[in-house]
Amino acid sequence: MATYILATKLSPELTKDVKRRAEIGRKWLDKVKKNCPEVKFLAHYALLGPYDFIDIYEAPDEQSAAKVSMISLSSGAVAAESWTAIPYKNFLELIENL
Repeated sequence: MATYILATKLSPELTKDVKRRAEIGRKWLDKVKKNCPEVKFLAHYALLGPYDFIDIYEAPDEQSAAKVSMISLSSGAVAAESWTAIPYKNFLELIENL
C-alpha cells in the first residue's frame, strides 16, 4: 500500500470547541473507518502552524486517499490535503539513474 500524509485545517467553529475535541476526533475517525476500511493509520499529530493536524496513513490507491480528505472536509475542516509520501530509500532508487 502507498503512504499518504493528510494535512488538516479545522474550521474556526471546531477550533473553538476544545472541550469536545476528543469526541469530534473520534467521530471523524469512525466515519473514515466505516467508509474506508482499507485505510490504515500510522500516526496522528497536532500541529502548531498553518495546519491543525497531520495524519500518516496507508491506502491502496489515490481514490481511497481522496475519500479521507473529502470526509475531513465534510466533517468541518476548511482544508484537507492528502499528499503522496515516498520513503526516502525508494526516492533515492527512483533518482539513481536520472
